[in-house]
Amino acid sequence: MASSPPPRGLLMSFFVLPLLSLLINPATSIRTSIIKLPGSDDSRSSAADTYCESWRLAVETNNAGTWDVLPSSCVDSVARYLNGEQYGSDYSVIVDYALAFAKTVNISGDGKDVWIFDIDETLLTNIGYYMAHGYGISRSEPFDSKRYNEWVVRGTTPAFAVSLRLYNAIKKFGFTIVLLTGRDEDKRNVTETNLRDVGYSGWERLLLRGPEDQGRTATNYKSEQRSKLINQGFKIRGNTGDQWSDLLGFAVADRSFKVPNPMYYIP
Repeated sequence: MASSPPPRGLLMSFFVLPLLSLLINPATSIRTSIIKLPGSDDSRSSAADTYCESWRLAVETNNAGTWDVLPSSCVDSVARYLNGEQYGSDYSVIVDYALAFAKTVNISGDGKDVWIFDIDETLLTNIGYYMAHGYGISRSEPFDSKRYNEWVVRGTTPAFAVSLRLYNAIKKFGFTIVLLTGRDEDKRNVTETNLRDVGYSGWERLLLRGPEDQGRTATNYKSEQRSKLINQGFKIRGNTGDQWSDLLGFAVADRSFKVPNPMYYIP
């Protein structure tokens, strides 16, 4: 004998009860039928943060090429990086590599073994300025030279503690220290005073842009300054800077060490 179909109400219960179970128990729903989007659990590991970390890596490895300002979507990510522990840790690791290399250099003792340091974002940190000005993301005015110069002439720019450690060790090893900066010659006095006030001393030369250097790219300007040192018999053993233009070009050092800077790019 053919069995009769189950009552309609029983069929409805068969479908509704499991659905209610999923709604009442979200964990079951997530585990079995719902695909979560990245960052939907309110964690910091969002798709935007992942992109920004990758962008920062591209910048530091010089794969991003010429860029004007950091992506607006990455401002918060870069701010967390600069004001958190990772920035200092990255800088410290680079300093450790620089010191390990410096120890291998056979110092001749004739004062001709040179280590070059950039100044801004290498020996001195202007993060306070950029923090106050949105990390330079305004595309209408990525960099306000007037405001920045007002910051510089205050002469109160702090030192990086880790760069001071590198600087003092390099000096102790017996290298001749040359400071090569994109600052203009009219900033010489305030720059020297600022450096001494925060603990730097004993450099052999401070090279700044003169009138003849205005309008030239940092790569060409710094390359020519290094070339002049070599023509004077100096041997450039090491070079530390936050921009690739501090390190590349011609008359380069035996070893160059780029410290991190995701805030701006200088060609």
